[in-house]
Amino acid sequence: MFETDRTPVVVRATDPILHNGVCMALRSRDDVRVVDGEPADAAVVALLVADRLDETMTQLLSALHHQGFTRIVLIAGEVDDNEILNAVEHGVCAVARRADAGPEVLVRLIKAAAAGEGALPPDLLGRLLNRVSRLQRQVLQPRGLHLGGMSNRETEVLRLVAAGYSTQEIADELCYSQRTVKSILHDVTNRFQLRNRSHAVAYALREGLI
Repeated sequence: MFETDRTPVVVRATDPILHNGVCMALRSRDDVRVVDGEPADAAVVALLVADRLDETMTQLLSALHHQGFTRIVLIAGEVDDNEILNAVEHGVCAVARRADAGPEVLVRLIKAAAAGEGALPPDLLGRLLNRVSRLQRQVLQPRGLHLGGMSNRETEVLRLVAAGYSTQEIADELCYSQRTVKSILHDVTNRFQLRNRSHAVAYALREGLI
């Protein structure tokens, strides 16, 4: 296999024994390539190994994130739901428990991260989805909000913009003033750093809000 076909990976660990063991396992594979230092490009995957997500691991995650790593795989002995959320906030896209992380699993997660995909243990994924569902049902919906951060009123306006309605037609349809419609669109484009109405509609469609 050519070098260009091998996914480059930087290994970091909170313990030198863990670090050496993972590096040895990966160097025996012909589909990944262990590299040192900062990433030469965005294709480099960072693989972190630890017993659990303690302060030391959080510092390592923050350092990698600030160095520009955007594809981070985490292997931990113990992981709970809150730690997963913290890890994702620091750029982690794939997670596995050490007990499940043999060479095949390591390579699969590295390849998934390199492709911009994510992976979580099924039990953790199920619990996180349940938490998201409860958040939507118990916190956001009573306030007229969606997970994307838009209110029902904002999504209704964008839906009509997407349908080709003018500002006046939107105002008539929703019984708003034109000034209110313009203010809603202005708030949406500013909050999500969107360029114009078309960009706002594209964003809402991509996020599944309309």
